[in-house]
Amino acid sequence: MDLLDGLNDKQKEAVLHTEGPLLILAGAGSGKTRVLTHRAAYLIQQNKCKPYNILAITFTNKAAGEMKERIEKTVGFNPEGEVWVATFHSTCSKILRRFIDRIGYKNDFTIYDSEDQKTLIKNICKKLDIDTKIHKEKALAAQISHLKDKLITPTQFLLEKEGDFTKKVLGQVYVEYQSQLKKNNALDFDDLIAKTVELFKTDEKVLDFYQSQFKYIMVDEYQDTNKAQFELIRILANKSKNLCVVGDDDQSIYKFRGADITNILSFEQVFKNTTVIKLEQNYRSTQNILNCANGVIKNNEGRKEKTLWTENDAGDKIKFIRTQSAYDEAENVCAEINDYVRNGGKYKDCACLYRTNAQSRVLEERLIRFRIPYKIVGGVNFYQRKEVKDMLAYLKTIESGLDDIAVRRIINVPKRAIGATSIAKVQKYADDNDINFYDALIQVEEQQALGKTSAKISAFLDLIRSFRDKLGNISLTELLEAVMVETAYIKELEAEKTDEAKDRIENIYELVSKMAQYEKDHTDATLTGFLEEVALIADIDSLDESNDYVVLLTIHSAKGLEFDNVFLCGMEDGLFPGTGSITEPDELEEERRLCYVAMTRAKRHLTLTCARERMIHGEWVRNNISRFVGEIPKEVMNENEAKEIETEEKKSTIMKPSQSSNAKAVFTTKAFGMESHEKADKLSYDVGDTVKHIKFGVGKVLEIVDGGKDFEVTVEFEKAGVKKMFAGFAKLKKI
Repeated sequence: MDLLDGLNDKQKEAVLHTEGPLLILAGAGSGKTRVLTHRAAYLIQQNKCKPYNILAITFTNKAAGEMKERIEKTVGFNPEGEVWVATFHSTCSKILRRFIDRIGYKNDFTIYDSEDQKTLIKNICKKLDIDTKIHKEKALAAQISHLKDKLITPTQFLLEKEGDFTKKVLGQVYVEYQSQLKKNNALDFDDLIAKTVELFKTDEKVLDFYQSQFKYIMVDEYQDTNKAQFELIRILANKSKNLCVVGDDDQSIYKFRGADITNILSFEQVFKNTTVIKLEQNYRSTQNILNCANGVIKNNEGRKEKTLWTENDAGDKIKFIRTQSAYDEAENVCAEINDYVRNGGKYKDCACLYRTNAQSRVLEERLIRFRIPYKIVGGVNFYQRKEVKDMLAYLKTIESGLDDIAVRRIINVPKRAIGATSIAKVQKYADDNDINFYDALIQVEEQQALGKTSAKISAFLDLIRSFRDKLGNISLTELLEAVMVETAYIKELEAEKTDEAKDRIENIYELVSKMAQYEKDHTDATLTGFLEEVALIADIDSLDESNDYVVLLTIHSAKGLEFDNVFLCGMEDGLFPGTGSITEPDELEEERRLCYVAMTRAKRHLTLTCARERMIHGEWVRNNISRFVGEIPKEVMNENEAKEIETEEKKSTIMKPSQSSNAKAVFTTKAFGMESHEKADKLSYDVGDTVKHIKFGVGKVLEIVDGGKDFEVTVEFEKAGVKKMFAGFAKLKKI
């Protein structure tokens, strides 16, 4: 078998180049896995080395398994050992199991998962008398992980952050955390890499052993490596210099996980005499789709120049659909999907991609209405997400308290020191007296039957009573906002300071948008009616179990996948790219790479959609068309759609990153009741005053303009940036 059969010229060049550092810049859909597989097989077939002299590192166990299987299939049976094909963590675990005793651990160490970490940090905080309401266990774990990714030890961190109280707390926890891990002969996942680097740097014999064994090292998805992973590879390859890395800087989208794009951008500077081979021929998409993606990504400055091309046909033009609202956008997507299926396509060949998880809610509801089967990849049904179910449980409890499951769900969420034992006693009381759980709480409160816990139960019941008092006096949307704030649910999530917590907050605000839309659509809106509507939507989702379904997923989850028909939704400035990214050049470039990844998931058809106005956090937000749409070459789009984009750009110039003073300003109005609002004669605050907003927090008033029907107030918030809003609906309070 000729290993070079079926490879293009650049792929052959990559396979045949075996000596010295090699950087393979593999564009999307360019067959990089095929190249890695054939390169490993070629090294063995040409007797360059034994199979066990090759180390191939991937990022997932699935990718490792597939690569190993393909290498064995290509080479055939070989009795002289196996190629090491594994993830970073598996590789390091294997090394440490053999030699970790050299750095003071026992070889039968335990590996702690995220729950073990959280429990350990919780115990440490208790020991150090650290308030976990301020310093969340999850946030501390994430920050420690970030430090380990950068190979920063507890001692180094404490020296660097002297004088910073918050950092001192983190440093104290980090020191104790590592001490406890050592005491328990345990490592967390970040330690697997960090401790291997430490082992290599402190024991020359162990390092020499592995440097001599791994004569050829190959790393896939190199653009996703962090500092610790980079250092591990650098040390291992320092002897043979035969390091081959494969990656695409244009697909580096995991900065939030610690990925460092400079690892791939500066590869030639770190590893001297590097050969660079670009794989630019794409086997996945049509030329129009590639020209679209090329046109966008070329606007990034921090990249290595390459241009994807294909021998596939030009294909359909890129479709662009702009609608009035997100609901119209979702309906148009559904109509397009139905047309595609009527013309012989399958649901499973269609994918809806979006920037944030919260965007799935409107899409899900419309797909259900159109009776289109769907599945969310890398997530769960919007109404099944924990934070959404928690908010709905509060609303159910406020409505009647008859739903025992709802009451039990939120009685200790956020934590109120009402433990499982106390809850079990209340439930027994309810069962013995044939009453519901909420009524049992009231009777237990009156009887003071649970000692100190009775006071905690009273506080919970008082909270629910206060919400019930508000019902009828304020709008349902304002009621939900009050629940978010007065329960401290949002505050607790904000304290975690993790990307997951930010997503959960966005999902809660998406529920606010759903509530606001419900009130707009129903003049006789009631809490009961809202809960009934939500229940019907949530239940229908589980009815269709067909394998032929439309896939819904975030762009991050879509990396590595491909679909015939891709809908890229929410292409608006402020959403994609996000408001916080527009003024930060590095963040904007990461967003543009994310857009490039999304576009190159499409094989045959790519449709971009956006809305003129979208409800975010319960308010209507008007956004420009995404600047990324404006970067698409007009010749790959339908003429009328290209003209619409060009006209829109002239009407409202897309803000550039340098326009930082106004870039975060978003004009918002309440979703309902605007026409009936009566303008106040005078505001209780003035320019320069400090005010508080129920969602955006504390800010300073920059400008007040008499807008006729109401005052338009511009406020610079400490966390949310600059916002413009009508005074009547902002309900700002001077502090």
